[in-house]
Amino acid sequence: MRNVYIINDSAHDYSEAESFGQLIYLTEGRINKLATAKMFRDFQAALEGSTKDDYILLSGLTIMSVIACSIFAKKHSKLNLLIYDVSRQNKEGFYRLRVINFEGLKKGE
Repeated sequence: MRNVYIINDSAHDYSEAESFGQLIYLTEGRINKLATAKMFRDFQAALEGSTKDDYILLSGLTIMSVIACSIFAKKHSKLNLLIYDVSRQNKEGFYRLRVINFEGLKKGE
C-alpha cells in the first residue's frame, strides 16, 4: 500500500486523500518556521521508509513543503505531489496528482 505523507495536520479534512494510500502526518499544529534544522531531521526520519511510489500532500508552511519535497526528491529522484484543487463550477475540491521525474537531471544543471 502506498503512503500519503501530509506535511502538517491542521484543521483541514484530508480524508479524501485516503484513496491514494495510508495517511501519515509529518507534523501537527503550529510549527516554528525558523526551526529548519529540526524540520530537516524530523522529516528525514519520517521519510526514511518512504518509497518512490508514495505521495507528498502539500500543507502547512512553505518552508516545510520545501524541506519535505527536497528530501523525497533526493531520496527517490522523483516527486509525487498531491495538490488540492477547487473546481470553479461547483466549489467542490479534489486532489490532483503531479509527478516530477528528476532521473535525467544532470549534476550542476
